[in-house]
Amino acid sequence: MNISFIAHDRKKEEMVNFVIAYESVFEDHNLYSTGTTGTRIMEQTKLSIHRFASGPLGGDQQIGALVADNEMDLIIFLRDPLMAQPHEPDINALLRLCDVQGIPLATNVATAEILVKALDRGDFAWRELVHKYKPGVDS
Repeated sequence: MNISFIAHDRKKEEMVNFVIAYESVFEDHNLYSTGTTGTRIMEQTKLSIHRFASGPLGGDQQIGALVADNEMDLIIFLRDPLMAQPHEPDINALLRLCDVQGIPLATNVATAEILVKALDRGDFAWRELVHKYKPGVDS
């Protein structure tokens, strides 16, 4: 599975702690992140993460491009609901794309934990079918 991590500044420590708690689940997947979040996770875990630009510099949009192509399977985006973000239009575009493509998206730790436990149980097998029967892919 292709999994992305995004966290606003005041949520980065929470994201790192969450990923540490579920490192054994994430280690068998392709991981992506916005810049600083990915760096912080890699400093505290043994995970390898493909990092994009930071969110305000286009990282949200880079992950959004994978979502638009239905190449992302799960996004954990710990948003700070109490702080206005200068790149709010990019954030809203990413959320809309997840809805359009049916990509599971957690915006808080409670939802992220439910999705990661489902991932660990194998409940995301349906995403393999999405990739297998994607237009232009020979089956």
